[in-house]
Amino acid sequence: MKKYGLNKSDKLCSPTAIDQLFSRGAHVMQADEAKSAMAYPLRAVWRTNSKRDNGSDIQFLISIPKKRLRHAVDRVKMRRRVREAYRLNLPDFDMPEGDKTDLALIYVANELKDYKTVEKAICRLLQKIKDEKSIAQGDCSADQSADPLL
Repeated sequence: MKKYGLNKSDKLCSPTAIDQLFSRGAHVMQADEAKSAMAYPLRAVWRTNSKRDNGSDIQFLISIPKKRLRHAVDRVKMRRRVREAYRLNLPDFDMPEGDKTDLALIYVANELKDYKTVEKAICRLLQKIKDEKSIAQGDCSADQSADPLL
């Protein structure tokens, strides 16, 4: 049975981890450099956090900027839609065991979007993260199956 719940251990709460996720400087090591991807109306920023030893394999945060949606009820509605889409599509996302990842989902649209649009964006972002992780670990099996000449 798939796990569809979100626990406290799934949420990215550490100020240090959040600062490292969004920092761009010389103190960030190359191996732990943050990567980002865009799937309108969301942008994802993620990095491997090798120093974290507790919590789930992937911890996330959702940011709905006040600059984009001025009304609090609209921000809450979009936060709920993003969280629900993430919760329902996370079990299909196969992370390598023991690979600790910090993920930030940032809303970039200027108006409310329906749930289907948000869900498609979440699916695309999770697929991009999965592809990036498989490339980083040297898994070339996906590349070989896509090339008909090999």
